[in-house]
Parts: sequence; structure tokens; C-alpha cells
Amino acid sequence: MNKRVVITGTGVVSSLGIGTKDFWKGIKEGKNGIHTITKFDNSGFPTKVAAEIREFNPTDFIDRKELRRMDKFCQYALAATKMAFDESKLCLEKEDRSRIGVIVGTGIGGMETLEKEAAVFLNKGPGKNSPFAVPMILANMAPSRIAIQYGLTGFNECVITACATSNNAIGDAFKVIQRGAADVMVTGGTEDCLTPVAFSAFCSTKAMTTVDDPEKACRPFDAGRDGFIMGEGAGILILEDLEHALNRNAPIIAEIVGYGCTCDAYHIIAPHPEGIGAIGCMKAAIADAGIEVSEVGYINAHGTSTPANDLMETKAIKEVFGVYVNKVAVSSTKSMTGHLMGASGAIEAVITIMSLMEGFLPPTINYETPDTECNLYYIPNVGVKANIYYAMSNGFGFGGHNASLVFKKY
Repeated sequence: MNKRVVITGTGVVSSLGIGTKDFWKGIKEGKNGIHTITKFDNSGFPTKVAAEIREFNPTDFIDRKELRRMDKFCQYALAATKMAFDESKLCLEKEDRSRIGVIVGTGIGGMETLEKEAAVFLNKGPGKNSPFAVPMILANMAPSRIAIQYGLTGFNECVITACATSNNAIGDAFKVIQRGAADVMVTGGTEDCLTPVAFSAFCSTKAMTTVDDPEKACRPFDAGRDGFIMGEGAGILILEDLEHALNRNAPIIAEIVGYGCTCDAYHIIAPHPEGIGAIGCMKAAIADAGIEVSEVGYINAHGTSTPANDLMETKAIKEVFGVYVNKVAVSSTKSMTGHLMGASGAIEAVITIMSLMEGFLPPTINYETPDTECNLYYIPNVGVKANIYYAMSNGFGFGGHNASLVFKKY
């Protein structure tokens, strides 16, 4: 028999706040976490805004000596993990740490270090790079660092599936516990790719917004949407076998019950226009949860604010939910957080489970002009109270990766 899996802790690092409490408060209030870029000179870039973190102090979470040997994407992951463990009240001294694993993903990895070390090589020549450059760049250092920090010797891996990364990481961690291979899993995603070269490269894809006003730049499902906004940060969840959580009287936030994963097999960047892969992964997640589509009350959409994604996702939701489509509320919280790439699904999972726990559905802000083809209920501009029992979170990535998660109110 499959184990039941619950969430007992969360940690968030984002432009809307450090810690789930401040982050969720910003989400509920419909605050905008998108700003004009200050991390580097934005002149010459067609996009000038991002969901940039401005108040993160890594020494609140990490030893100063270790910080010099750690790219910022790992710093974000460790900070979010500490907050998640604190919230879960898990006493590691009483646990079998071989039964605790880590699956944390990132879309890109140590891009900041890569750019800095490339400049060192070009300016100073061979032999001048830091001996820590390679472990600072490697994407798998996020789960590795977490395991080292807490002595967790169980299942450990790094997922990299572009913007579906966190959903896949959480889904895989869910399955590890469900089949009895671990008691606890640390999971989620982290990203720090607000760097000049990465930003320039994403601008070249023509998928980024060219709206300079940060208050209006991200407009998912709106007729005037013109591209996504990059963000940075991390989201970490502590998943736990229900029996294990009950035995230690853990604070249970929600239950994870379904996971679906597919590939469009269509294009390296563009989503399938009819949403074939998205349809498949949503159906698979609902089937895995053992529920009917009519039972899903809320969808935290991938909703990137690009013309192609939002139309595709709308079509896919219509296909999956059929006659019940007008009974499900949908919102894109990227309108507030920006797109955290490999970390998006993790912070959106936190939003989804908080929605279940508190009975509050967050809005899609900046929704002004309806699109005749994107015509679902997107919770425009102001969140609403709603007592729901099942909610879904979608994540879709370059390469055609799709992953959906279903959560249940506990």
C-alpha cells in the first residue's frame, strides 16, 4: 500500500519576502515584487525589469567562510531549507538520517560564478581561476550542500527540467516517500540567473517583456501580455510520511496526492500550441490523486505572461476540465513574483498549499483587458476566500517538459 505524504514545513526566498509568512502576506495582498533592475547596468537591454531580491542577508543563515565558496543559488536553497526545517519542528538528532533525502533542482545552476570565472580567464589567462569554481557552478551542489549541512545520507539528486524543475523535484520526492524509500524528503527548487549574460540570452529569445513599467510588466492571460519577467529565489518543502509526521506530532500544512509528468516532444522553446503535453500531465496528476476533475477547486497556473504559453495553458485546462471548467478558479502568481525558472514551481507549491490551508485563492494582478481566447476565471486583481479541498499547480519548461502536482487540504 502506498504511503500518504504530507507537507510539514516550507521556506521561501523571493522578491516578495524572506520566509513563508512575509511571502504569503504579499501574495494575499496582491503586491508586486517586480522592480527595475539594479543588480547590473540595464542600459542596452530591451527588458529592464525583474523580480529582483533586494533584502536577502545570507549571513542570517550561512557561515561567512562558507559563503565565499558558494554560488548564490546554493545560498538561497540553504536559507529556504533552514526556514523549512524550523517550521517543520523536525528534530534531526532523533531521526535516522539515512531515511531523510533531498531532491532540489535548478534550471541553470551557478551562472553568476560562471560569468565571473569566465571574465577571470579572459582577462588573466589560464591558471587564475578559483579552485572552488567548479563546485560553485555545478547544479547538483544545491542538494549536496543541503545534505552536507544536515548530515542527510538518504536519497539525493538534482532535477533540471527548465521551468518544470521544481514540480518534477517535488513530484519525485513525493514518490520516494510514497513507495517507502524515505520518511522525510527536502525538496523544491532554487535559482539565481539575474546576471548580465543570462539576462541578455533570455532577451534574445524574444520571450521577455519590453514594458519598462514594473507595475504593469507582468500581465498573465491579459490581452496586452507581451512576455515573461525573470525572477530569482528559492522554495523548499519538507515532505513527510503521514505516519511519521503523526508520531512526532508535526505541524501538517497539507497533503500531496497526485503527480503527472509528460513531454511535448514538439519544440526546444515553444509549447505545443494545442497543449498536448500539458493536457497529459494534468490528467495524469488527477488520476494519480484518484479524484475527479470536478473536485479540483483551484489551479495555480504556469501563466508566464507570454502570448503562446497562456493561450496554450487555457486550451489545455478547457480540455481537461470540460463542462467543469467554469467551476475551477485559476490564477498566475507570477504576476507578483516574476518567473523564478527552476524555482517557480516550488514557491507556487507553497502558495497552493497555503491557499488550501487558509481557504484563500490568490489573484492574477495587472489583469485589465480580457483576451477573447483566454476566457477562464483568472481571479482578477483581488484574491478571494474559498473553501476548497483539492488544488493543482502546473509547471511547463523549455524542451517541452510538463509537470503537474495535486495537493489536498489536510
